[in-house]
Amino acid sequence: MTARRLRASLKGWGGVGAMAVACLLTAVFVLLPLTRASGEGGAGVGGQGVAEGTQVRDETCDHPERKSPPASNDESGAAIKAIKKRGYLSVGVDQNSYRWGYRDPNSTKKGSDLEGFDIDLAHRIADEILGKPNADVRFHAIPTNQRIEAIRSGQVDMVVRTMTITCKRLADVAFSDPYFRTGQQVLAPKKSGITGYDKSLAHKRICTAASSTAFDTLTADRKAGRLVVSARMSEPVPNQLDCLVRLQLGQVDAVVTDGALAASQAAQDPTVELKGAAFTDEYYGVAMKLDAKDLVRRVNQVLVDYRRSGWQASYDTWLSPTLGKNSGPSKPPAS
Repeated sequence: MTARRLRASLKGWGGVGAMAVACLLTAVFVLLPLTRASGEGGAGVGGQGVAEGTQVRDETCDHPERKSPPASNDESGAAIKAIKKRGYLSVGVDQNSYRWGYRDPNSTKKGSDLEGFDIDLAHRIADEILGKPNADVRFHAIPTNQRIEAIRSGQVDMVVRTMTITCKRLADVAFSDPYFRTGQQVLAPKKSGITGYDKSLAHKRICTAASSTAFDTLTADRKAGRLVVSARMSEPVPNQLDCLVRLQLGQVDAVVTDGALAASQAAQDPTVELKGAAFTDEYYGVAMKLDAKDLVRRVNQVLVDYRRSGWQASYDTWLSPTLGKNSGPSKPPAS
């Protein structure tokens, strides 16, 4: 109840105080079960689009987004049977990523604690697996750096939380086919001299989230000499939103994160903007246990149907105000 009253007092998304409170609440309420959220509506907020990435970062395998098993409607596997018997789907999400998974303090709709693009997808998966509309979903707020552990420990059935499919992560969890395309991008104050992922980052402090693709990319680029030598990587934070707060407080000079998330953060604070083009090409997927192949195949079938009916409507509702009306650059490839 304390968290709810504090959130209700936030009158917008642009101020430093509001963002700091949101981050503190995330740290306090990690893995706290959340109520079911409606996936409709939301006030429009303008923002910049994300440039299409041109440079692909190959880690230890080619095209990790193509490693998922074929889609299937078969529901005879152990993982799906366990969910049906239990009667609800347990999903790890974010509660502070604007327009992806967040709480709108200005919402007047009852029962709309959580909403956003990822929340819409979680509801669709639950409805199809449990075989009824408005199926029961138990949401758990999970920091960026605890997504994999939440899956492996069995605390959640899956994570739907802007999680990039990578070769490194495929060793720990199974991924669905992609449901969104994005790339790493730089976020910085409008009045800064930073122009993108280039030499303008010299002597600048860069913030990333722990266990994020951005952190792994910058670490690899520093070793390979692709990141300007004098750039400083600050201590990674638990959540992406914490980087925006640090930027607002002047503790860092720039943030590197997924362009789709950076665009949403820019919409929350009119003093910052995306700098330069995306410099990687990445895909979000639904993460599940390695041995839950039946669940992965079933989710892939949900995604096949969702691309035909549902994906575009959710994009228009949540992401077009920040990424632009043209959803083409964000659309996932066919299975």
